[in-house]
Amino acid sequence: MTTTYTRSALASAILLAISGQTAMAEEQPQKSANEKVERIVVSGTPAGIGVRKIDAGYAVTNIDADQIVKLSPKSTADLFKAVPGVWVESSGGESGANVFVRGFPGGGDAPFLTLSLEGSPIYPAPTLSFLENSSLFRLDETIETMEALRGGPNPVVSNGQPGLTTNFRLKRGGEYTEGVFKYTTSDYDLQRLDAVVSGEVSDDLYFMVGGYVKSSPGIRDAGFTSEKGSQFTINITKELENGTINLYTRQTDDHGAWYLPTPLNVDGIDAEYTQLGTLNRQATIYTGPNNDERQIDLGEGRGWKGHVSGGSIKLEFDNGWSFTDRFNFTKGDANTYGLVPAGSATTIETAAETGETITGPVTGAVTGTEYGADTAVQKVGRWVALKEISAFTNDLAFAKKLDNLSLAFGYYTASTSANDWWSLGNVAYHVLEAGGEMLDGFECNASVDGCGFNYDINSTGDARTNAFYTTAQYKFNDDFTLDAGIRFENHEVEYSVDEGLDGVITQSVQYDESKTSWTTGINYSISDDMGVFARVNRGYKMPYFDDFRDNYGAYQNGEKLIKEVTQAEFGYKLLTDSTDFYATFFTNEVKGDTFNRRPGDPSEILTNEAYGIELDYNYNHESGFSVNLNSTLQETEITESPTNEGNESQRQPKWQVRLTPSYDFEVSDMYATLYGTISAVDDRYGNNENSVTLEGYEKVDIGLIVEPMEGIKLQLAVDNLTDEQGITEGDPRNADAPNGRYIMPRTTRLSISYEF
Repeated sequence: MTTTYTRSALASAILLAISGQTAMAEEQPQKSANEKVERIVVSGTPAGIGVRKIDAGYAVTNIDADQIVKLSPKSTADLFKAVPGVWVESSGGESGANVFVRGFPGGGDAPFLTLSLEGSPIYPAPTLSFLENSSLFRLDETIETMEALRGGPNPVVSNGQPGLTTNFRLKRGGEYTEGVFKYTTSDYDLQRLDAVVSGEVSDDLYFMVGGYVKSSPGIRDAGFTSEKGSQFTINITKELENGTINLYTRQTDDHGAWYLPTPLNVDGIDAEYTQLGTLNRQATIYTGPNNDERQIDLGEGRGWKGHVSGGSIKLEFDNGWSFTDRFNFTKGDANTYGLVPAGSATTIETAAETGETITGPVTGAVTGTEYGADTAVQKVGRWVALKEISAFTNDLAFAKKLDNLSLAFGYYTASTSANDWWSLGNVAYHVLEAGGEMLDGFECNASVDGCGFNYDINSTGDARTNAFYTTAQYKFNDDFTLDAGIRFENHEVEYSVDEGLDGVITQSVQYDESKTSWTTGINYSISDDMGVFARVNRGYKMPYFDDFRDNYGAYQNGEKLIKEVTQAEFGYKLLTDSTDFYATFFTNEVKGDTFNRRPGDPSEILTNEAYGIELDYNYNHESGFSVNLNSTLQETEITESPTNEGNESQRQPKWQVRLTPSYDFEVSDMYATLYGTISAVDDRYGNNENSVTLEGYEKVDIGLIVEPMEGIKLQLAVDNLTDEQGITEGDPRNADAPNGRYIMPRTTRLSISYEF
């Protein structure tokens, strides 16, 4: 079966127009190339020791606070769209995004993404079922900058992530007291207040405090306050004679509706539609062997209630030695409630004709309304996944600088846990309309077993990781540098699952495996503002709890469930007074990838290969005009598979491009900035069988920032100006069902801020 969802023509023209150009705005516009040369990046270095970006033998994207304002991301994952080589499906709401890295396979969530705060991973497991790293992190005015590193030395340092590491850095206080108060509203009745204040407590002791409160009925209006939350952050910095101590905590309580695939090509169903509403948010489900009754509120959606706390100490010594230690502790609840489609849309009459038993008039379970035979209905599952998680990481390193040689020795350790309680399925027929209620009159709706599958579990898991790594860099002369690194990692997992909630353990795991990762690269300066680099690495993605549950049969048969990732990169970089240009050719091979469509289904074990190029271009003119361009072109292939060998990897576009022009100007003593983004993406396949085509689309965003008086700033941002109805994914649980998830509809936000 082949299903086609949308059409993309303009995208091809854009790609041809920029094929000789490139990619994204890594740097905030600066006055001289010298300032750019001095930019320090910490991603890809032992314990975040830091290196000048021009000297780094790999590509890092930097996005600062001003750029984040212009991008106006609706979620943390939405910001990652500005990183070349990254494909993001953020159409599920504030949490639960799907994030894919250049050529790396994946059927959902973010299996090759690590999100770090101040250089420490906030949760070492990149993805668990119903939890990917970006769901644990909210953007606000306390963020100073973000770094994003794909590949490079990633497999050796920190938690050894072979894919994408995004590192957020908090604002820190300075000698003067500064602050921002910001109010934001929107055409979907968003009410949000942000505030941040920083300054000096005493000599060499600085503070930053900030956060937000917010509420709204949601971009897709649920008819009640489906989005609400708050966050509070404290960051304390102490400057020492030979170093720095930093401590922070970030307390978050934020959740929003979980937007799921909806029927396509059905009247009244579009990008503004959500099944969730007042008539169905409260539900009764039955769990376990005794069909225990449980009341749930699906309006709680997906979210995070917990804290991310940590710090670092960095010391420099006179004899060339330095010491760095970074640590992080994360603990809280990441729960999921949602209405999940179970098959295609139909009508009451058709459902009866195809085998459903109708016991009498079909009426609304809440309103009592009698519905006619031609009423559109759909089976919908009421899913609950409760997750209590915690993690502690520590990463320390000693470094020594000699004449031409720099050495580092590091030790990384992590302890990760997750306790889950799930009730998936709970399927019942609902009216297919916004907030459509459950129906009486369907025999299966009245049954405690529901109208489809049920999968209930209670599980507990603990993982421990210990890794030793060392890196070395040798400068042959001022132009040529060679670096290498090696990492030995031991990974242990203890995990048990009670499937059925009957007190019987059906899966038990005691796992202990070790792997050695490595990287080596060269960096050559052609001139003061031009250079090239090359790198080869091999890393591993170790399994966590859900990897064993999804693939328990394969694990029992001896599969180690370790993904082996081999990468090669060749890059070119150019920095001048007005232009930044980065081009990175890459090739990847991922062995041991597993894909599981639904609990209980057999898993596919695959090898995927990819090659392509990332292009990254930034031009700034003294007139106030700037333009940023990022593009990724790639070819992917499943090279080993029981049934899909030779197909393209699912959910990976062959090309994507973002063009972001900006113009600064003055009008009547007012400073203003007009900006926008045009993005386009190619076709993708929705499954490994390549039977479902998700066609490309284009999206336009615009914005205006005006400063009418000193300290006052107004911003108007319009997202998806043309109200494009693009599709990000099909139905991952039923590829043949014509369901899909739309990108967010057109929205307008207005914010007013005061800076002092």
